[in-house]
Amino acid sequence: MYCNQCEQTFRQSACVNSPGVCGKDADVQSLQETLLFGLKGMAAYAHHARRLGQFDEQVSAFIEEALFATMTNVNFDVKTLLEMCLECGKMNLRVMELLDAGHLELFGKAAQIKVKEGTRAGPGILVSGHDLLDLWNLLEQVAGTDINVYTHGEMLPAHMYEKFQQHPNLAGHYGGAWQNQKKEFAAFPGPVVVTTNCVLIPPESYQGRLYTMRSVAVPNGQRLDQDFAPVIAEALRCAPCEEHITGESTVGFHRTVLLEQAPAIIDAVKAGKISRFFVIGGCDGAEKGRNYFSEYAQNTPPDSFILTLGCGKFRIRDYDYGEHLGLPRLMDMGQCNDAYGAIAVAVALANAFNCSVNELPLTLVISWFEQKAVAVFLTLLSLGVKGITLGPNPPAFITPNVFAILQQEFDVRLTGDDPQGDLQRALAA
Repeated sequence: MYCNQCEQTFRQSACVNSPGVCGKDADVQSLQETLLFGLKGMAAYAHHARRLGQFDEQVSAFIEEALFATMTNVNFDVKTLLEMCLECGKMNLRVMELLDAGHLELFGKAAQIKVKEGTRAGPGILVSGHDLLDLWNLLEQVAGTDINVYTHGEMLPAHMYEKFQQHPNLAGHYGGAWQNQKKEFAAFPGPVVVTTNCVLIPPESYQGRLYTMRSVAVPNGQRLDQDFAPVIAEALRCAPCEEHITGESTVGFHRTVLLEQAPAIIDAVKAGKISRFFVIGGCDGAEKGRNYFSEYAQNTPPDSFILTLGCGKFRIRDYDYGEHLGLPRLMDMGQCNDAYGAIAVAVALANAFNCSVNELPLTLVISWFEQKAVAVFLTLLSLGVKGITLGPNPPAFITPNVFAILQQEFDVRLTGDDPQGDLQRALAA
């Protein structure tokens, strides 16, 4: 950032003037950066929603006002900036609601489904990212050919929607989280399309086979808009995939699917048959400390359920959690774009029990890494949700003073180095 009074760039408290002169102390900048990251995440959701025909001018107006508040010499007040961060969370809830509605209206009802993982014999195209409309447009353009289309990473939840389930060219899922793409994209023989963020700069091994969409770009990359003809031609030029099915996974626990089960879930909780619900997921990274989430999940009691979403699911999904009450204990609710669903389910259960979300037998253990995770975190705070466990570390833009405010007002906690101990404390709460 830049201070027009001391005429130099600065980070946190590096400005030569005192906070009383130029107003840019570390905590003010920390909240401004929190707001900016939240706005970036919300803008990504809003972009997806607008492409599906869903938008709200109140959201656009707030983005303008909030960006203005981060300009030089506009707002030096910690309290006001924190309020604006919470308003960002409130607006983000509206944006995620619009995105959820757009998915359902365009792609049909969601349903539980088992998805084959690996590849089938024949030419193939791999699609990663979050934009389901791009995936659908590609499928429509390969319709009638023998080209198989595979989802990668957070495209996996596309399989839960009715129209995707009915499309003959959607062949299954390949690969895991975004941070593994250099290995997985290199091993996939056909072209790869990355629709949104989390693209890594490609090595030579697959650089010529990587395509990106619109604003997503890499140096010397091949960018597309709506016409997938170059990708289709590349798929026919490349070596075909081999028949290699590695397993299957169950997806489709959209909020609408879970809310259909709400009466039975409520009765089971009242009867003491469900000890707790855990939301374990979020935005993943490559750090070893994120193994905390897999160890935490694997030690949850057998009469509990784990709801997961975002690329954080890939930390915990390769484990057999078994079933409880005829349902899988691990329920994949979708992308990070589907975070609205987890919130909607929590609110619906709270209403059914005539209590607040904080009084539910619910524990949130969330990894965060990038801007959309910050937007969702601010949404949870705007709803008054307390006791969220975040990790593995607070982001660099959160100062100790700002984190202390979050701890005091919202009981925000950090993951430690003892996941089993943290789990037992959550169960005892």
